[in-house]
Amino acid sequence: QVQLVESGGGLVQAGGSLRLSCAASGRTFSRYNMGWFRQSPGKEREFVTAINMGTTRTYYADSVKGRFTISRDNAKNTVYLQMNSLKFEDTAVYYCAAAGALIPTTQVMGDGTQYEYWGRGTQVTVAS
Repeated sequence: QVQLVESGGGLVQAGGSLRLSCAASGRTFSRYNMGWFRQSPGKEREFVTAINMGTTRTYYADSVKGRFTISRDNAKNTVYLQMNSLKFEDTAVYYCAAAGALIPTTQVMGDGTQYEYWGRGTQVTVAS
């Protein structure tokens, strides 16, 4: 089992920044690929970004490329999501997720059904 707890959400003005954190406990964190997904009211969950277990590759949805950055600190069992130049449409509940071995393609890493463990989410609200 892996337990994931997100933090760092809140209310921010458009153009501002937030940094989300996801702390993991349980089995060896470094053996998991980590992803961030988000869901807005009335919309399906969507992929935001992911990072492989070796910290050598990152994957981004087109909507956040150049604005969001994912990183991880395996020594601290934590994955981060730095969000800059936030837009109103970034408003959502952001979820952290963990997956074991995955085929390292954007399609697979961005598929939420591939992830075994999920946090409860943290709300990000961007005021326009």
